[in-house]
Amino acid sequence: MISYEKAYRLTLERIEALEAEEVPLLAAVGRVAAQNLVGKVESPSVDVSLKDGYAIHSADIVDASKETAVPLRLVGTVAAGGHWLRQVHLGEAVRILSGAPIPKGADAVVAEEFTQRFGDTILVNNDAYPGRNILPQGSDVHRGELLVRKGIQLTPPTVGLLAAAGHQSVPVVATPKVAIVATGDEVVAPGEMLQPGKLYASNLVTLAAWCVRYGSTVKTFVVRDDADLLRKELVTCLRDYDAVLTSGGAWSGERDLVVRLLDELGWHKAYHRVRLGPGKAVAFGVCAGKPVFCLPGGPPSNHMAFLQLALPGLQKMGGWRTPGLPTQQMRLGETIESQQDWTKCVYGRLEKTAELPTFYPLNPPSRLQMIAAAEAIIKIPEGQTVVEQGQIVEGQVLQS
Repeated sequence: MISYEKAYRLTLERIEALEAEEVPLLAAVGRVAAQNLVGKVESPSVDVSLKDGYAIHSADIVDASKETAVPLRLVGTVAAGGHWLRQVHLGEAVRILSGAPIPKGADAVVAEEFTQRFGDTILVNNDAYPGRNILPQGSDVHRGELLVRKGIQLTPPTVGLLAAAGHQSVPVVATPKVAIVATGDEVVAPGEMLQPGKLYASNLVTLAAWCVRYGSTVKTFVVRDDADLLRKELVTCLRDYDAVLTSGGAWSGERDLVVRLLDELGWHKAYHRVRLGPGKAVAFGVCAGKPVFCLPGGPPSNHMAFLQLALPGLQKMGGWRTPGLPTQQMRLGETIESQQDWTKCVYGRLEKTAELPTFYPLNPPSRLQMIAAAEAIIKIPEGQTVVEQGQIVEGQVLQS
């Protein structure tokens, strides 16, 4: 049995990111950039106005005020997408709309609310320093400017920035295709008739939902405790998918077949059994070049082993720079005890407070209801036997 920290390190060391693929911008949301992305164009492509108003020479209106309005001759209008072909001279003004290119010769825009128009004359009652109300060329994006680093997850604002930078499509890390195999004679796929003594494969659905949430595509299978059937399913999944998760059968009983079959298939086992509670029966290795996580069958152990080890591994496959659940600081609402030689993971709820959220452990009688209600997890590392009430810790956030 190895430490959780070593198991986590071995997991990430033995998994590589998938190859890149080019996808349209809208399909890239939530995906991970496969390379550094830079601006292809200047945005805006020219200096443009930030206001509806008048493009002028700032020197003309240095002394403008409500008491001493400065008259300027109106010589034309330019709108967004338009052009002003001749020079703007001293004493002249060009009516300009927001987003329109700044005419040659003008060095400021006076906002409309500081002017009055009388035919071809405008009266300006406020000054405007050079550059006032002008968005310079390239101020949003410069050609060649680094916009997104490799390994960053692309968000809606990010793809909007990339669109402004001239990108129509971007290279992203391929989405992991994951097979999840639930084992056990007692397990029934959701939707089938539930006979006495059977139970629905809720672990299977929970794991699949997490995989989908973090960008993987998933196919699920339910296989009874039959060595030949399970071996055949494992071989097929290893051939057709990027990664395999198994649920149940990870211990060493006579019906716990998964690890034994993987041994027969010649997998390169990294670990089996981790000082992690719940979740100690978890196993991980590489078989036929594909990562395989064997998760214990008990719901808390199954869920926690997935979140702390399998999920970071799948995220690494998807190109994430910092795999794992999102974290934030939180304050403990009550003291929690642990074991010296164990990494203990505790489900909890969060109570919002003015400074930091307060974490309270969950201890309901139902395992599944506890998992469903959990908003956060705190990990108490090996060597620490107690975390005191009021202490600030870094917790993993489950709900957002």
